[in-house]
Amino acid sequence: MSPELVLLGEPLCRQTEASSCPKASLAMITICPATEAHLDDLVPLVDGYRQFYRQPGDVDGARRFMNERFAKGDAHVLLALDENDRAVGFAQLFPVPSTTGLASRWILNDLFVMPDARCRGAGSALLEASRELARQHGVAQLMLRTQVENATAKARYHALGWQRDEAFDTYLLAV
Repeated sequence: MSPELVLLGEPLCRQTEASSCPKASLAMITICPATEAHLDDLVPLVDGYRQFYRQPGDVDGARRFMNERFAKGDAHVLLALDENDRAVGFAQLFPVPSTTGLASRWILNDLFVMPDARCRGAGSALLEASRELARQHGVAQLMLRTQVENATAKARYHALGWQRDEAFDTYLLAV
């Protein structure tokens, strides 16, 4: 991936009376691969993402987790910067081989945009940059999971060409 990919994203929320998003115009969003040098920008985003999913805030834990990702090199992390170079979102992708497809598949495991930056195109820009990064790496398929009630995200995924998997259910087992 080039050092940065500048995208003018589409708004995540359409401006209607029913929209929960404040009126906001599209912003110029810069997407770049995150490195250890971005850790101070990334940690509050990772912690905010965890809190969105009702986990307790843990900035130190988020820092340790992301340090481990960079040390192991087991994830691709993208950072969204607004027109003021403020980190407003991130995406984290993990490679997993697909035996049935005899190809590489990546899980878009994490996607988050700060609440005050939503509806300005950062989420769509991260999704499109994830797709482009996967293409550049010869990945056959991206997959993601989202909460059942996250209608806003589901609508955006569908608008960008993602298809709901009707063939498989997901099961979890604590170990």
